[in-house]
Amino acid sequence: MKVKKIPMRMCNGCMEMKPKKELIRIVKSPEGDVSVDLTGKKAGRGAYICKDFECLEKAYKSRRLNKNLQSEISSDVYEKLKDEINNDK
Repeated sequence: MKVKKIPMRMCNGCMEMKPKKELIRIVKSPEGDVSVDLTGKKAGRGAYICKDFECLEKAYKSRRLNKNLQSEISSDVYEKLKDEINNDK
């Protein structure tokens, strides 16, 4: 039987490679809208972050999400990420 490959993505907070399903995806749509993608299937450029407050803080302070998505991330997106991390715990 063939072993299924697990897709790995890098967290923008801790910069560690982790399985895609363990991370939250932030996506910039082709129109330029930035939003949290819980399904992981929205069209556009994606960036990933762990379900951990420390990683979110590191990514926020270093502005890595802004750099990876090449646009300004609004505070609403950060609030939604915080809520999602709270709900997951």
